[in-house]
Amino acid sequence: MPLDFVLPESPVYSSPTDIRRVHENPGFGQAFTDHMALATWTSDQGWHGAAVHPYGPLPIDPAASALHYAQEVFEGLKAYRHVDGSVWSFRPEANALRFAQSARRLALPELSGPDFMASITALVEVDQAWVPSGAEKSLYLRPFMFANEPYLGIRPAHTVTYCLIASPVGSYFPSGVRPVDIWVTSEYSRAAPGGTGAAKCGGNYAASLLAQQEAADHDCSQVLFIDAVERKWVEELGGMNVYLVTAAGELITPELTGTILEGVTRSSILQLADKMNLNPVERRISLAEVFDGIASGAFTEMFACGTAAVVTPIRSLRSADVDVVFENSPGEVTMMLREHLLDVQYGRREDEYGWLSRLV
Repeated sequence: MPLDFVLPESPVYSSPTDIRRVHENPGFGQAFTDHMALATWTSDQGWHGAAVHPYGPLPIDPAASALHYAQEVFEGLKAYRHVDGSVWSFRPEANALRFAQSARRLALPELSGPDFMASITALVEVDQAWVPSGAEKSLYLRPFMFANEPYLGIRPAHTVTYCLIASPVGSYFPSGVRPVDIWVTSEYSRAAPGGTGAAKCGGNYAASLLAQQEAADHDCSQVLFIDAVERKWVEELGGMNVYLVTAAGELITPELTGTILEGVTRSSILQLADKMNLNPVERRISLAEVFDGIASGAFTEMFACGTAAVVTPIRSLRSADVDVVFENSPGEVTMMLREHLLDVQYGRREDEYGWLSRLV
């Protein structure tokens, strides 16, 4: 039986005016709903104490091992309001599976798929007034888990907290889709073989921040990482997977090697390739091949993908030595894929793959 997240008997809400004000200009991760879902795991009791509580600070001991040894994982997905007022999530079972895999890699207890879904359903039910509508707006859901045992020894924690919070978000491109410039770092690595690259943990993102700052210093929006061993293979951006479209009709993305996060949007695009008359290809691709292919026209489009931005067209790649530009960005394939995914998520297109799960 899944955890029963107990709902508050008399929930207290923000005023409709305050919620409407947030919905008008939500930004990303700046305002949060009135409640959060919590559960506790202990080595002797397992998961227990599941309930929805008012949103607020979490009690944490200064010696909690997550603060010292980064034993923590998280996920990111969205709830979408359809035109009939119902609220749906997109492939939440894939997020639940990845959450469990990330927890396993960080020696944390796994939260089952049904428990993961129970928390999302409970929180969205209570805070459904916070789900915005229209203009690519949605409710961003952030489940996370961290070691909460006050212990400074180095071992897996015996006490763990699971929490789910939610934040209304707007379109990643509020003024229309704009291609981005990407900096290719030659100095910093995101992950190494045997490490945590395939897990969604905070340490991976912390490791990318200095490189992200380097990108900003070169007037780029994001940073592209190459592998840490041979320093030649394309991996992913700081927070998104990457794709290349070829003149020969291939849709190429770097294969999963244990150092790349398996994105839910990434895997969805692989399934949609045949809709675009494209041949999906997962393989290693060198940075030199990318630079040469853009310059020669063999690669006609490049884009990044992830939960927040869905599909983001890439205009150029820059490095200390090379600067190559896609003259026709955003490309036709990029925009068709983006539109297809958004239409499914918002219920404007038939859900042929059974990707949607109704929450409310």
